[in-house]
Amino acid sequence: MSELVGILIFAFGILFSIGLHEIGHLLPAKKFGVRVPTYMVGFGPTIWSKVKGETEYGVKLLPFGGYIRMIGMFPPSQKEIEDPSKLGRMGSLIEQARQETLSEIADVDQNRVFYKLSVPKKLTVMFGGPFMNLIIATVLFFVTLSGVGISAPSTTLSNVTACVPSADNPSGIASTDGSCGDGVKGAAYAAGITAGDKLISIDGIVIQSWDDVSGALAGKVGMVVPVVVERAGSEVTLRPTVGEIEDTPGAPRAFLGISPSTYMERMPASEVPAEMWNFTVLSVQGLLSFPAEVLNLGQELFTDTPRDIEGPVSVIGVGRISGQVTGADAISNLDKLSILLMLLASLNLFLFLFNLVPVLPLDGGHIAGALYEGARKSIAKIFGRPNPGPVDTAKMLPVAYVATLILLSMALVVMLADIIKPLNLF
Repeated sequence: MSELVGILIFAFGILFSIGLHEIGHLLPAKKFGVRVPTYMVGFGPTIWSKVKGETEYGVKLLPFGGYIRMIGMFPPSQKEIEDPSKLGRMGSLIEQARQETLSEIADVDQNRVFYKLSVPKKLTVMFGGPFMNLIIATVLFFVTLSGVGISAPSTTLSNVTACVPSADNPSGIASTDGSCGDGVKGAAYAAGITAGDKLISIDGIVIQSWDDVSGALAGKVGMVVPVVVERAGSEVTLRPTVGEIEDTPGAPRAFLGISPSTYMERMPASEVPAEMWNFTVLSVQGLLSFPAEVLNLGQELFTDTPRDIEGPVSVIGVGRISGQVTGADAISNLDKLSILLMLLASLNLFLFLFNLVPVLPLDGGHIAGALYEGARKSIAKIFGRPNPGPVDTAKMLPVAYVATLILLSMALVVMLADIIKPLNLF
């Protein structure tokens, strides 16, 4: 039941984000007088709708996006077509789409079409959707990082491993008689360090954060080092012999066998923008590497290669992860809330960046068209030429069809991976 709650919370968050994205388009479009017949959240069959004024508002079955339909997205052709049969296949598709758009325009709506908007107004309408995702992401980042907090390791120990983990005993659990069988006792356990102890220093190096532990143990395998802990209000010095463990072949490291407890670390509000910028850089890098990663993921579907946990994930996969988070008994409710909010924040930040890619049918394609129109008008004005009029974005439909096919193919690969090889966090 708790896993279902996580999935439902994430699904609601997705629908909320999509809905606000489309409102970001809807409000400026209506403000500038463009007639908007349709506002929909989702795709596929309509499960609910209501007509208010001149707009039908509704929700569709598949929550993978949304749209508003504005009349007059494409301008009339500047050239008279004498013989439509000579247009070719793509030319015919372009002209058909143009005529379908123009057929919606009633006489009273001749000045309520999108293509007649000024360049600044077009940019406002098209940028409004991604900007909403940026606002949602910003609010969620501030609420999570400064309000709820992020789970961080403390210097207080939550667990001390009894035995050095091995292939036969990966969890390092002692047998019923307290021995490790053929294995070796954990260094901290053998020295008397216990859960609840707070690390003060290791070999004279003050431990202020958990990150200091690995540095204090570096190069000390096989050595006896003094470890000072706080226990019941008093400082106790213990002397474990630092062991060794090989997490990955050929990469041994010092091993004491201690695990930190966690606490919810809250960040000052002044530091959130810098942290958000770090997420933005990572998101841009992920966006640039997305096609290659999807290709690798597609190849992994037909092999026994374990799936990369840092690879691309679809809405299905993130929904499953949300369910795993809320269903995990080892995570506090506050930590669960923090993780879910960060998932939604990161998703909205990614949607903001993704929608700015300058290719139709994404918002960035229309933004690029409006910028090109503005540049063309400015150049014409400088040289005293006639106004060239609105940019004919209908001519970009072949690119839009190809881009849509590519995007759908990549989405299908990632969704199949989330079904066939789902990620498991725990």
